[in-house]
Amino acid sequence: MSPAQIEKAEKRKRDEDVAVSKKSKKEKKEKKDKKKDKKDKKVAKPVEEKMDVDAAPAAAAPAAVEPKKTIKKNVEILASYKYQQDDELTALPQSTIDEFYKKHTIEVTGDLKLRPILEFKQAGLPDNILEVVKNFANPTPIQAATWPITLSGRDIIGIAETGSGKTLAFTIPGLVHIAAKLKKGKKSGKPSMLVVSPTRELAMQSAEQAEAAGKAVGVTSICVYGGVDKQPQRRAFQRGVDIVVATPGRLIDLINEGTCDLTEVSFMVLDEADRMLDDGFENDIRSIMSYSPKDRQTLMFSATWPESIRKLASDFLNNPMRVTIGSPDLAASQNVQQIVKVIENPRDKERHLLDLLKKVHKSRTNRVLIFALYKKEAIRVERSLEYHGYKVVGIHGDKNQQQRTEALSSFKDGSFPLMIATDVAARGLDIPDVEYVINLTFPLTIEAYVHRIGRTGRGGKKGIAYTFFTPEDKSHSGELINVLKQANMEVPEELMAFGTTVKKKTHSAYGAFYKDTGGEVKKATKIVFD
Repeated sequence: MSPAQIEKAEKRKRDEDVAVSKKSKKEKKEKKDKKKDKKDKKVAKPVEEKMDVDAAPAAAAPAAVEPKKTIKKNVEILASYKYQQDDELTALPQSTIDEFYKKHTIEVTGDLKLRPILEFKQAGLPDNILEVVKNFANPTPIQAATWPITLSGRDIIGIAETGSGKTLAFTIPGLVHIAAKLKKGKKSGKPSMLVVSPTRELAMQSAEQAEAAGKAVGVTSICVYGGVDKQPQRRAFQRGVDIVVATPGRLIDLINEGTCDLTEVSFMVLDEADRMLDDGFENDIRSIMSYSPKDRQTLMFSATWPESIRKLASDFLNNPMRVTIGSPDLAASQNVQQIVKVIENPRDKERHLLDLLKKVHKSRTNRVLIFALYKKEAIRVERSLEYHGYKVVGIHGDKNQQQRTEALSSFKDGSFPLMIATDVAARGLDIPDVEYVINLTFPLTIEAYVHRIGRTGRGGKKGIAYTFFTPEDKSHSGELINVLKQANMEVPEELMAFGTTVKKKTHSAYGAFYKDTGGEVKKATKIVFD
Protein backbone atom coordinates (compact mmCIF):
# COMPACT_ATOMS: atom_id res chain seq x y z
CA MET A 1 0.00 0.00 0.00
CA SER A 2 1.45 3.38 -1.06
CA PRO A 3 1.87 6.30 1.41
CA ALA A 4 -1.02 8.12 -0.31
CA GLN A 5 -3.31 5.11 0.13
CA ILE A 6 -2.28 4.73 3.79
CA GLU A 7 -3.03 8.40 4.45
CA LYS A 8 -6.39 8.07 2.67
CA ALA A 9 -7.30 4.98 4.75
CA GLU A 10 -6.32 6.69 8.00
CA LYS A 11 -8.43 9.75 7.08
CA ARG A 12 -11.42 7.50 6.33
CA LYS A 13 -10.99 5.78 9.74
CA ARG A 14 -10.77 9.17 11.52
CA ASP A 15 -13.98 10.29 9.78
CA GLU A 16 -15.72 7.06 10.83
CA ASP A 17 -14.55 7.50 14.45
CA VAL A 18 -15.89 11.07 14.49
CA ALA A 19 -19.23 9.87 13.09
CA VAL A 20 -19.47 7.10 15.70
CA SER A 21 -18.55 9.56 18.44
CA LYS A 22 -21.24 12.02 17.31
CA LYS A 23 -23.81 9.21 17.13
CA SER A 24 -22.82 8.00 20.60
CA LYS A 25 -23.13 11.52 22.03
CA LYS A 26 -26.51 11.95 20.34
CA GLU A 27 -27.76 8.63 21.73
CA LYS A 28 -26.54 9.53 25.21
CA LYS A 29 -28.28 12.91 25.01
CA GLU A 30 -31.53 11.30 23.81
CA LYS A 31 -31.31 8.71 26.59
CA LYS A 32 -30.66 11.47 29.15
CA ASP A 33 -33.60 13.54 27.86
CA LYS A 34 -35.91 10.52 27.97
CA LYS A 35 -34.78 9.75 31.50
CA LYS A 36 -35.47 13.37 32.52
CA ASP A 37 -38.93 13.30 30.88
CA LYS A 38 -39.69 10.03 32.62
CA LYS A 39 -38.60 11.48 35.97
CA ASP A 40 -40.72 14.60 35.44
CA LYS A 41 -43.76 12.47 34.63
CA LYS A 42 -43.15 10.37 37.72
CA VAL A 43 -43.09 13.44 39.98
CA ALA A 44 -45.99 15.20 38.29
CA LYS A 45 -48.25 12.17 37.87
CA PRO A 46 -47.77 9.50 40.57
CA VAL A 47 -50.90 7.69 39.35
CA GLU A 48 -49.14 6.85 36.04
CA GLU A 49 -45.86 5.90 37.69
CA LYS A 50 -46.15 2.15 37.13
CA MET A 51 -47.35 2.54 33.56
CA ASP A 52 -44.44 4.82 32.57
CA VAL A 53 -41.87 2.40 33.94
CA ASP A 54 -43.31 -0.61 32.16
CA ALA A 55 -44.07 1.00 28.77
CA ALA A 56 -41.61 1.10 25.87
CA PRO A 57 -40.06 4.59 25.33
CA ALA A 58 -41.55 5.00 21.85
CA ALA A 59 -45.06 4.21 23.11
CA ALA A 60 -44.85 6.22 26.33
CA ALA A 61 -46.57 9.36 25.03
CA PRO A 62 -49.71 7.83 23.47
CA ALA A 63 -50.03 5.24 26.28
CA ALA A 64 -50.28 8.04 28.87
CA VAL A 65 -53.25 9.68 27.14
CA GLU A 66 -55.68 6.77 26.97
CA PRO A 67 -55.54 5.81 30.68
CA LYS A 68 -56.17 9.46 31.64
CA LYS A 69 -59.30 9.50 29.48
CA THR A 70 -60.43 6.16 30.88
CA ILE A 71 -59.76 7.25 34.45
CA LYS A 72 -61.65 10.52 33.95
CA LYS A 73 -64.60 8.64 32.48
CA ASN A 74 -64.55 6.11 35.32
CA VAL A 75 -64.47 8.91 37.90
CA GLU A 76 -67.48 10.59 36.27
CA ILE A 77 -69.42 7.31 36.23
CA LEU A 78 -68.61 6.51 39.85
CA ALA A 79 -69.18 10.08 41.03
CA SER A 80 -72.68 10.06 39.56
CA TYR A 81 -73.50 6.88 41.48
CA LYS A 82 -76.19 7.20 44.13
CA TYR A 83 -77.30 4.19 46.09
CA GLN A 84 -80.90 3.21 45.49
CA GLN A 85 -82.39 -0.06 46.60
CA ASP A 86 -82.53 -2.44 43.64
CA ASP A 87 -86.04 -3.19 42.30
CA GLU A 88 -85.34 -6.91 42.36
CA LEU A 89 -84.25 -6.63 45.99
CA THR A 90 -87.34 -4.61 46.89
CA ALA A 91 -89.58 -7.21 45.28
CA LEU A 92 -88.26 -10.05 47.45
CA PRO A 93 -90.65 -11.25 50.17
CA GLN A 94 -89.75 -10.16 53.70
CA SER A 95 -89.41 -13.82 54.66
CA THR A 96 -86.35 -14.11 52.36
CA ILE A 97 -84.68 -11.17 54.12
CA ASP A 98 -85.57 -12.54 57.55
CA GLU A 99 -84.11 -15.92 56.62
CA PHE A 100 -80.85 -14.25 55.48
CA TYR A 101 -80.59 -12.36 58.78
CA LYS A 102 -81.31 -15.52 60.77
CA LYS A 103 -78.88 -17.69 58.81
CA HIS A 104 -75.98 -15.28 59.37
CA THR A 105 -77.07 -14.03 62.83
CA ILE A 106 -77.29 -10.42 61.64
CA GLU A 107 -78.74 -7.64 63.76
CA VAL A 108 -79.13 -4.09 62.41
CA THR A 109 -79.80 -1.27 64.87
CA GLY A 110 -80.76 2.28 63.87
CA ASP A 111 -83.33 4.38 62.05
CA LEU A 112 -82.36 3.53 58.45
CA LYS A 113 -84.41 0.67 57.02
CA LEU A 114 -82.49 -0.77 54.08
CA ARG A 115 -82.41 -4.35 52.90
CA PRO A 116 -79.08 -6.21 52.68
CA ILE A 117 -77.50 -6.63 49.24
CA LEU A 118 -77.73 -10.36 48.52
CA GLU A 119 -75.95 -10.23 45.14
CA PHE A 120 -73.23 -7.86 43.91
CA LYS A 121 -75.34 -6.67 40.98
CA GLN A 122 -77.97 -5.40 43.45
CA ALA A 123 -75.51 -2.74 44.64
CA GLY A 124 -75.79 -1.04 41.24
CA LEU A 125 -72.07 -0.25 41.25
CA PRO A 126 -70.16 0.36 37.97
CA ASP A 127 -68.52 -2.68 36.38
CA ASN A 128 -64.99 -1.31 36.80
CA ILE A 129 -65.46 -1.22 40.58
CA LEU A 130 -67.11 -4.62 40.75
CA GLU A 131 -64.05 -6.01 38.95
CA VAL A 132 -62.35 -6.38 42.37
CA VAL A 133 -65.05 -8.81 43.55
CA LYS A 134 -65.29 -10.89 40.37
CA ASN A 135 -63.78 -13.92 42.11
CA PHE A 136 -66.46 -13.95 44.82
CA ALA A 137 -69.92 -15.44 44.33
CA ASN A 138 -71.86 -13.10 46.64
CA PRO A 139 -71.20 -10.40 49.24
CA THR A 140 -70.18 -11.61 52.70
CA PRO A 141 -72.73 -10.90 55.48
CA ILE A 142 -70.84 -7.79 56.67
CA GLN A 143 -70.67 -6.42 53.10
CA ALA A 144 -74.32 -7.27 52.40
CA ALA A 145 -75.57 -5.52 55.53
CA THR A 146 -73.25 -2.48 55.62
CA TRP A 147 -72.96 -1.40 51.97
CA PRO A 148 -76.50 0.02 51.71
CA ILE A 149 -75.81 2.07 54.84
CA THR A 150 -72.30 3.33 54.03
CA LEU A 151 -73.14 3.96 50.36
CA SER A 152 -75.98 6.15 51.66
CA GLY A 153 -73.41 8.27 53.52
CA ARG A 154 -74.18 7.20 57.08
CA ASP A 155 -71.77 6.51 59.93
CA ILE A 156 -71.66 2.87 60.95
CA ILE A 157 -70.40 0.50 63.62
CA GLY A 158 -69.67 -2.96 62.22
CA ILE A 159 -69.21 -5.76 64.73
CA ALA A 160 -67.91 -8.92 63.09
CA GLU A 161 -65.23 -11.54 63.51
CA THR A 162 -61.97 -11.14 61.61
CA GLY A 163 -61.93 -12.74 58.18
CA SER A 164 -65.48 -11.57 57.48
CA GLY A 165 -64.63 -9.47 54.42
CA LYS A 166 -64.79 -6.10 56.13
CA THR A 167 -61.83 -4.67 54.17
CA LEU A 168 -63.93 -4.48 51.00
CA ALA A 169 -66.91 -3.51 53.15
CA PHE A 170 -65.22 -0.13 53.69
CA THR A 171 -62.97 0.12 50.60
CA ILE A 172 -65.75 0.15 47.98
CA PRO A 173 -67.85 2.88 49.70
CA GLY A 174 -64.63 4.83 50.25
CA LEU A 175 -63.89 4.88 46.51
CA VAL A 176 -67.42 6.07 45.74
CA HIS A 177 -66.93 8.87 48.26
CA ILE A 178 -63.55 9.91 46.80
CA ALA A 179 -64.84 9.85 43.20
CA ALA A 180 -67.58 12.31 44.15
CA LYS A 181 -64.92 14.67 45.56
CA LEU A 182 -62.67 14.30 42.51
CA LYS A 183 -65.48 15.28 40.16
CA LYS A 184 -66.13 18.50 42.09
CA GLY A 185 -62.63 19.85 41.71
CA LYS A 186 -58.92 19.30 41.30
CA LYS A 187 -56.90 17.11 43.61
CA SER A 188 -55.43 19.02 46.53
CA GLY A 189 -52.85 16.34 47.24
CA LYS A 190 -54.20 15.89 50.75
CA PRO A 191 -55.80 12.55 51.67
CA SER A 192 -59.57 12.17 51.49
CA MET A 193 -59.78 8.72 53.08
CA LEU A 194 -57.97 7.42 56.16
CA VAL A 195 -57.89 3.84 57.43
CA VAL A 196 -56.31 3.29 60.86
CA SER A 197 -55.22 -0.29 61.63
CA PRO A 198 -53.64 -1.87 64.74
CA THR A 199 -50.75 -3.70 63.04
CA ARG A 200 -48.38 -3.25 60.12
CA GLU A 201 -49.51 -6.49 58.52
CA LEU A 202 -53.19 -5.57 58.62
CA ALA A 203 -52.42 -2.08 57.31
CA MET A 204 -50.48 -3.56 54.39
CA GLN A 205 -53.39 -5.87 53.54
CA SER A 206 -55.89 -3.01 53.54
CA ALA A 207 -53.54 -0.89 51.42
CA GLU A 208 -53.24 -3.69 48.83
CA GLN A 209 -57.03 -3.83 48.53
CA ALA A 210 -57.27 -0.05 48.24
CA GLU A 211 -54.59 0.05 45.54
CA ALA A 212 -56.19 -2.75 43.52
CA ALA A 213 -59.68 -1.28 43.73
CA GLY A 214 -58.54 2.31 43.18
CA LYS A 215 -56.69 1.76 39.88
CA ALA A 216 -59.85 2.10 37.80
CA VAL A 217 -60.46 5.64 39.04
CA GLY A 218 -56.84 6.75 39.38
CA VAL A 219 -56.93 6.86 43.16
CA THR A 220 -53.51 6.79 44.82
CA SER A 221 -52.84 5.22 48.20
CA ILE A 222 -50.01 4.87 50.70
CA CYS A 223 -49.38 2.48 53.58
CA VAL A 224 -47.79 4.14 56.62
CA TYR A 225 -46.30 2.12 59.48
CA GLY A 226 -43.34 2.11 61.82
CA GLY A 227 -40.16 0.09 61.67
CA VAL A 228 -39.12 1.46 58.26
CA ASP A 229 -37.51 4.64 56.94
CA LYS A 230 -39.84 7.68 57.02
CA GLN A 231 -38.35 9.37 53.97
CA PRO A 232 -40.23 7.39 51.26
CA GLN A 233 -43.45 8.01 53.20
CA ARG A 234 -42.69 11.75 53.33
CA ARG A 235 -42.07 11.83 49.58
CA ALA A 236 -45.38 10.08 48.92
CA PHE A 237 -47.25 12.73 50.91
CA GLN A 238 -45.38 15.47 49.03
CA ARG A 239 -46.50 14.00 45.68
CA GLY A 240 -50.08 13.82 46.92
CA VAL A 241 -52.21 10.86 47.93
CA ASP A 242 -55.94 10.07 48.14
CA ILE A 243 -56.02 7.18 50.62
CA VAL A 244 -53.82 6.71 53.68
CA VAL A 245 -53.75 3.36 55.49
CA ALA A 246 -51.74 3.67 58.69
CA THR A 247 -50.87 2.35 62.11
CA PRO A 248 -51.49 4.89 64.90
CA GLY A 249 -47.92 5.47 66.11
CA ARG A 250 -46.28 6.31 62.78
CA LEU A 251 -49.29 8.36 61.67
CA ILE A 252 -49.07 10.53 64.80
CA ASP A 253 -45.34 11.05 64.14
CA LEU A 254 -45.99 12.24 60.58
CA ILE A 255 -48.84 14.50 61.71
CA ASN A 256 -46.71 16.09 64.45
CA GLU A 257 -43.84 16.83 62.06
CA GLY A 258 -46.24 18.43 59.57
CA THR A 259 -45.88 15.79 56.83
CA CYS A 260 -49.43 14.46 57.00
CA ASP A 261 -52.41 16.82 56.85
CA LEU A 262 -55.81 15.31 57.68
CA THR A 263 -57.87 18.48 57.24
CA GLU A 264 -59.51 17.15 54.07
CA VAL A 265 -60.22 13.61 55.31
CA SER A 266 -63.94 13.13 54.84
CA PHE A 267 -64.07 9.32 55.01
CA MET A 268 -62.44 7.64 58.02
CA VAL A 269 -62.23 3.98 59.02
CA LEU A 270 -61.15 2.56 62.37
CA ASP A 271 -60.35 -1.09 61.65
CA GLU A 272 -60.28 -3.53 64.58
CA ALA A 273 -60.92 -0.68 66.99
CA ASP A 274 -61.11 -2.99 70.01
CA ARG A 275 -57.64 -4.33 69.27
CA MET A 276 -56.22 -0.79 69.06
CA LEU A 277 -57.74 0.12 72.41
CA ASP A 278 -56.52 -3.13 73.97
CA ASP A 279 -53.02 -2.30 72.74
CA GLY A 280 -53.08 1.11 74.43
CA PHE A 281 -53.69 3.35 71.41
CA GLU A 282 -56.85 5.10 72.64
CA ASN A 283 -55.16 8.48 73.17
CA ASP A 284 -53.54 8.24 69.72
CA ILE A 285 -56.90 7.39 68.13
CA ARG A 286 -58.57 10.34 69.81
CA SER A 287 -55.77 12.66 68.64
CA ILE A 288 -56.02 11.38 65.06
CA MET A 289 -59.79 11.87 65.04
CA SER A 290 -59.40 15.43 66.33
CA TYR A 291 -57.13 16.37 63.39
CA SER A 292 -59.84 15.54 60.84
CA PRO A 293 -63.08 17.46 60.06
CA LYS A 294 -66.02 16.73 62.36
CA ASP A 295 -68.43 16.35 59.43
CA ARG A 296 -66.54 13.34 58.02
CA GLN A 297 -68.21 9.97 57.45
CA THR A 298 -66.83 7.52 60.01
CA LEU A 299 -66.85 3.73 59.93
CA MET A 300 -65.79 1.73 62.98
CA PHE A 301 -65.18 -2.02 62.79
CA SER A 302 -64.60 -4.20 65.82
CA ALA A 303 -64.72 -7.89 66.73
CA THR A 304 -66.33 -7.10 70.09
CA TRP A 305 -68.55 -4.39 71.60
CA PRO A 306 -67.11 -3.50 75.03
CA GLU A 307 -67.81 -0.31 76.97
CA SER A 308 -64.59 1.34 75.76
CA ILE A 309 -65.67 0.98 72.12
CA ARG A 310 -69.17 2.26 72.91
CA LYS A 311 -67.64 5.36 74.51
CA LEU A 312 -65.37 5.99 71.52
CA ALA A 313 -68.30 5.61 69.12
CA SER A 314 -70.43 7.94 71.21
CA ASP A 315 -67.71 10.61 71.16
CA PHE A 316 -66.86 10.56 67.45
CA LEU A 317 -69.64 9.00 65.35
CA ASN A 318 -72.73 10.91 64.23
CA ASN A 319 -76.01 8.99 64.77
CA PRO A 320 -74.42 5.71 63.63
CA MET A 321 -76.17 2.59 62.45
CA ARG A 322 -74.90 -0.60 64.07
CA VAL A 323 -74.55 -3.93 62.27
CA THR A 324 -73.68 -7.02 64.33
CA ILE A 325 -72.72 -10.29 62.66
CA GLY A 326 -72.89 -13.13 65.18
CA SER A 327 -72.52 -12.40 68.90
CA PRO A 328 -71.19 -9.01 70.06
CA ASP A 329 -69.39 -10.92 72.80
CA LEU A 330 -66.14 -12.74 72.16
CA ALA A 331 -66.91 -16.03 70.43
CA ALA A 332 -65.05 -18.49 68.25
CA SER A 333 -65.95 -18.76 64.58
CA GLN A 334 -68.55 -21.41 63.85
CA ASN A 335 -66.50 -22.38 60.79
CA VAL A 336 -63.60 -23.65 62.92
CA GLN A 337 -63.56 -27.12 64.44
CA GLN A 338 -61.71 -26.91 67.77
CA ILE A 339 -59.76 -29.93 69.02
CA VAL A 340 -58.04 -29.71 72.42
CA LYS A 341 -55.34 -32.20 73.40
CA VAL A 342 -54.27 -32.25 77.05
CA ILE A 343 -50.54 -32.99 77.47
CA GLU A 344 -49.34 -33.73 81.00
CA ASN A 345 -45.68 -32.89 80.44
CA PRO A 346 -45.07 -29.54 78.65
CA ARG A 347 -41.72 -30.87 77.37
CA ASP A 348 -43.60 -33.39 75.23
CA LYS A 349 -45.36 -30.72 73.15
CA GLU A 350 -42.81 -30.65 70.34
CA ARG A 351 -42.92 -34.44 70.00
CA HIS A 352 -46.71 -34.25 69.78
CA LEU A 353 -46.34 -31.46 67.20
CA LEU A 354 -44.18 -33.64 64.95
CA ASP A 355 -46.68 -36.50 65.28
CA LEU A 356 -49.57 -34.17 64.43
CA LEU A 357 -47.79 -32.72 61.39
CA LYS A 358 -47.35 -36.23 59.98
CA LYS A 359 -51.15 -36.41 60.00
CA VAL A 360 -52.29 -32.91 58.98
CA HIS A 361 -49.31 -31.87 56.82
CA LYS A 362 -48.71 -35.19 55.09
CA SER A 363 -48.64 -33.63 51.61
CA ARG A 364 -46.33 -30.85 52.84
CA THR A 365 -48.17 -28.47 50.51
CA ASN A 366 -51.22 -27.39 52.55
CA ARG A 367 -50.93 -24.28 54.72
CA VAL A 368 -50.52 -24.88 58.46
CA LEU A 369 -50.06 -22.03 60.95
CA ILE A 370 -48.43 -22.84 64.31
CA PHE A 371 -48.58 -20.44 67.26
CA ALA A 372 -45.93 -20.18 69.96
CA LEU A 373 -46.13 -17.90 72.99
CA TYR A 374 -42.68 -16.29 72.98
CA LYS A 375 -40.22 -15.49 70.21
CA LYS A 376 -37.47 -17.72 71.66
CA GLU A 377 -39.86 -20.65 71.53
CA ALA A 378 -40.81 -19.75 67.94
CA ILE A 379 -37.15 -19.58 66.87
CA ARG A 380 -36.33 -22.92 68.52
CA VAL A 381 -39.31 -24.74 66.99
CA GLU A 382 -38.64 -23.22 63.55
CA ARG A 383 -35.10 -24.62 63.63
CA SER A 384 -36.37 -28.00 64.85
CA LEU A 385 -38.89 -28.22 62.00
CA GLU A 386 -36.22 -27.25 59.47
CA TYR A 387 -34.03 -30.03 60.86
CA HIS A 388 -36.86 -32.49 60.24
CA GLY A 389 -37.08 -31.39 56.61
CA TYR A 390 -40.09 -29.07 56.73
CA LYS A 391 -40.26 -25.92 54.59
CA VAL A 392 -41.07 -23.48 57.38
CA VAL A 393 -40.88 -19.72 57.97
CA GLY A 394 -41.26 -17.75 61.18
CA ILE A 395 -42.75 -14.39 62.09
CA HIS A 396 -42.02 -12.83 65.47
CA GLY A 397 -40.60 -9.76 67.19
CA ASP A 398 -36.97 -10.41 66.26
CA LYS A 399 -37.76 -10.14 62.55
CA ASN A 400 -37.58 -6.74 60.89
CA GLN A 401 -40.38 -5.52 58.65
CA GLN A 402 -38.79 -6.76 55.43
CA GLN A 403 -38.20 -10.22 56.90
CA ARG A 404 -41.78 -10.41 58.18
CA THR A 405 -43.17 -9.31 54.82
CA GLU A 406 -41.05 -11.88 52.96
CA ALA A 407 -42.08 -14.63 55.41
CA LEU A 408 -45.76 -13.83 54.96
CA SER A 409 -45.41 -13.72 51.17
CA SER A 410 -43.69 -17.10 51.02
CA PHE A 411 -46.39 -18.58 53.28
CA LYS A 412 -49.18 -17.06 51.20
CA ASP A 413 -47.79 -18.23 47.86
CA GLY A 414 -47.22 -21.74 49.23
CA SER A 415 -43.47 -21.88 48.70
CA PHE A 416 -43.17 -22.30 52.49
CA PRO A 417 -46.52 -23.81 53.52
CA LEU A 418 -45.66 -24.06 57.23
CA MET A 419 -45.38 -20.95 59.40
CA ILE A 420 -44.71 -20.53 63.10
CA ALA A 421 -45.71 -17.24 64.68
CA THR A 422 -46.12 -15.41 67.94
CA ASP A 423 -49.28 -13.41 68.59
CA VAL A 424 -47.93 -10.56 66.44
CA ALA A 425 -49.62 -12.44 63.57
CA ALA A 426 -52.67 -13.65 65.47
CA ARG A 427 -55.19 -11.06 64.43
CA GLY A 428 -56.21 -9.27 61.29
CA LEU A 429 -54.04 -11.12 58.80
CA ASP A 430 -55.99 -12.34 55.81
CA ILE A 431 -54.05 -15.42 54.74
CA PRO A 432 -56.19 -17.46 52.35
CA ASP A 433 -56.68 -21.21 52.67
CA VAL A 434 -55.02 -21.85 56.03
CA GLU A 435 -56.25 -25.39 56.57
CA TYR A 436 -55.00 -25.91 60.12
CA VAL A 437 -54.03 -23.77 63.10
CA ILE A 438 -51.97 -25.41 65.85
CA ASN A 439 -51.63 -23.75 69.25
CA LEU A 440 -48.33 -25.21 70.42
CA THR A 441 -48.51 -23.10 73.58
CA PHE A 442 -51.74 -21.65 74.94
CA PRO A 443 -51.83 -17.83 74.81
CA LEU A 444 -51.99 -15.48 77.79
CA THR A 445 -55.68 -14.65 77.28
CA ILE A 446 -58.78 -16.37 75.95
CA GLU A 447 -59.22 -13.42 73.56
CA ALA A 448 -55.87 -14.23 71.97
CA TYR A 449 -56.97 -17.86 71.65
CA VAL A 450 -60.11 -16.87 69.73
CA HIS A 451 -58.14 -14.55 67.46
CA ARG A 452 -55.50 -17.21 66.80
CA ILE A 453 -57.94 -19.90 65.71
CA GLY A 454 -59.70 -17.29 63.57
CA ARG A 455 -56.78 -17.49 61.09
CA THR A 456 -58.50 -20.57 59.64
CA GLY A 457 -62.12 -20.98 58.57
CA ARG A 458 -62.10 -17.56 56.90
CA GLY A 459 -64.34 -16.24 54.15
CA GLY A 460 -67.01 -18.87 54.80
CA LYS A 461 -64.59 -21.81 54.47
CA LYS A 462 -64.08 -24.51 57.09
CA GLY A 463 -60.95 -24.93 59.18
CA ILE A 464 -59.55 -26.98 62.06
CA ALA A 465 -57.67 -25.70 65.12
CA TYR A 466 -55.63 -27.99 67.38
CA THR A 467 -54.63 -26.78 70.84
CA PHE A 468 -52.08 -28.32 73.21
CA PHE A 469 -53.16 -27.69 76.80
CA THR A 470 -50.89 -28.46 79.78
CA PRO A 471 -51.19 -28.15 83.58
CA GLU A 472 -49.34 -24.83 83.23
CA ASP A 473 -52.43 -23.47 81.41
CA LYS A 474 -55.03 -24.62 83.95
CA SER A 475 -55.97 -21.05 84.93
CA HIS A 476 -57.56 -20.74 81.47
CA SER A 477 -59.50 -24.03 81.59
CA GLY A 478 -62.83 -22.48 82.61
CA GLU A 479 -62.75 -19.86 79.85
CA LEU A 480 -61.67 -22.40 77.24
CA ILE A 481 -64.45 -24.78 78.27
CA ASN A 482 -66.99 -21.96 77.87
CA VAL A 483 -65.71 -21.12 74.37
CA LEU A 484 -65.87 -24.79 73.35
CA LYS A 485 -69.39 -25.25 74.71
CA GLN A 486 -70.62 -22.05 73.06
CA ALA A 487 -69.40 -23.38 69.71
CA ASN A 488 -70.90 -26.84 70.39
CA MET A 489 -67.47 -28.46 70.44
CA GLU A 490 -66.42 -31.56 72.34
CA VAL A 491 -64.85 -30.86 75.75
CA PRO A 492 -62.25 -33.50 76.74
CA GLU A 493 -62.65 -35.03 80.20
CA GLU A 494 -58.98 -34.26 80.88
CA LEU A 495 -59.73 -30.56 80.32
CA MET A 496 -62.81 -30.67 82.57
CA ALA A 497 -60.57 -32.10 85.31
CA PHE A 498 -58.73 -28.77 85.52
CA GLY A 499 -61.96 -27.09 86.62
CA THR A 500 -64.59 -24.85 85.10
CA THR A 501 -63.96 -21.78 87.23
CA VAL A 502 -63.54 -18.56 85.27
CA LYS A 503 -61.10 -16.23 86.95
CA LYS A 504 -62.01 -12.65 87.77
CA LYS A 505 -62.08 -10.25 84.83
CA THR A 506 -58.76 -8.50 84.41
CA HIS A 507 -57.65 -5.36 82.62
CA SER A 508 -54.94 -5.65 79.94
CA ALA A 509 -52.70 -3.27 81.91
CA TYR A 510 -53.97 -3.42 85.51
CA GLY A 511 -54.51 -7.17 85.82
CA ALA A 512 -56.87 -8.47 88.53
CA PHE A 513 -56.78 -5.13 90.37
CA TYR A 514 -58.84 -3.47 87.65
CA LYS A 515 -62.29 -2.31 88.71
CA ASP A 516 -64.73 -2.41 85.81
CA THR A 517 -66.78 0.67 86.66
CA GLY A 518 -67.42 1.70 83.07
CA GLY A 519 -65.64 4.96 83.81
CA GLU A 520 -62.36 6.16 82.41
CA VAL A 521 -59.26 4.55 83.84
CA LYS A 522 -55.90 6.25 83.77
CA LYS A 523 -53.76 4.86 80.97
CA ALA A 524 -50.89 2.66 82.12
CA THR A 525 -47.43 2.56 80.63
CA LYS A 526 -47.48 0.17 77.71
CA ILE A 527 -45.21 -2.85 78.14
CA VAL A 528 -45.04 -5.37 75.29
CA PHE A 529 -43.86 -8.94 75.79
CA ASP A 530 -43.18 -11.16 72.81
